[in-house]
Amino acid sequence: MHTASQQHGTDTRDHPVRRAGVVVIGAGQAGLSAGHHLSRRGFTSALAGGDAERSFVMLDAGTAPGGAWLHRWESLTMATVNGIFDLPGFRQSPPDPGTPARIAVPAYFAAFEEHMQLPILRPVQVLSVSPADDDPDGELLIESDAGTWTARAVINATGTWDNPTLPDYPGRESFAGRQLHTRDYASLKEFAGKRVAVVGGGISAIQQLEEISRVAEVFWYTRREPVFRDEPFTPDVGKDVVARVAADVQAGNPTGSVVSYTGLLWTPYALAAKERGALQRRPMFTAIEPDGIREADGSLTRVDAILWATGFKASLSHLDPLRLRNERDGIEVHGTVAAADPRVHLIGFGPSQSTVGANRAGREAVRTLTSSLLPA
Repeated sequence: MHTASQQHGTDTRDHPVRRAGVVVIGAGQAGLSAGHHLSRRGFTSALAGGDAERSFVMLDAGTAPGGAWLHRWESLTMATVNGIFDLPGFRQSPPDPGTPARIAVPAYFAAFEEHMQLPILRPVQVLSVSPADDDPDGELLIESDAGTWTARAVINATGTWDNPTLPDYPGRESFAGRQLHTRDYASLKEFAGKRVAVVGGGISAIQQLEEISRVAEVFWYTRREPVFRDEPFTPDVGKDVVARVAADVQAGNPTGSVVSYTGLLWTPYALAAKERGALQRRPMFTAIEPDGIREADGSLTRVDAILWATGFKASLSHLDPLRLRNERDGIEVHGTVAAADPRVHLIGFGPSQSTVGANRAGREAVRTLTSSLLPA
């Protein structure tokens, strides 16, 4: 196998079109799982020559191993995250609960990459995936800022981090204070002594609301009344949630946020926020003004910053040339296979966004494409 995590320049003029049997886009949990299972089924590195039909390459936009975990805020520790499932065949050492997740998880992913000697090129930004010709069973053309690949199949594992949701509210451009999204949040220290509006009703919103409320005055806004679960989130409840998300994806329906399926849990940080009086939810404001936000009742609340903890959507714009989306803006997926183009597998998508789901989806994608599209 070729050494993992090769670097490259971004000038594509010196890069001829290269070929692989499978191109994996993304090297987070789902992508690494797919790489593992491709290797286990005898696929070799497309970077090392040999049989191109039974080869693969992984293109990752990150500058280092770790996927989106590289960018998590500094106070998100391993004690706070909801658990990181072991990558296949590679048990992680129990992390110190106080270690920041953005350090512990990338270190674990890097060790896995080195152990598996996966053929990863980074940083590579995939620009588009399109049919190479009119043959529905023909090659796919994967264009990137590091050159072009052709492949029989693509396993897409790009996650959501690069596609934050930012609602368009009247007057947003006029706000004189600071606006940021969850992905831009670094530490509560930057908000000390401020008045901060936190927008969003998901897990990250509650975590960041609780943190910021330790040092600032916070105002919490959601579109709907938050629903907290009083009963524990058991494995049976988890299976029901996954089944509902899978049903939506199989029907080609746009999926909602994670919390729209799970509800909110009374985690330690949620209880701390409640005790501090920070969980006083307000209905969404009607407009943003230079000095603050116009409340639903017409009053003005002055704030120094607005944190949009409004979630993410699947980062799939590079797949647009394949026309996978239906008239409802959903993508119909059966297992991991895109119904509109069976050459494309979507993992870390819909029901496989959890770490355990991502592992299973990587295995399922490789099993499916090797038994149908790329038989031995």
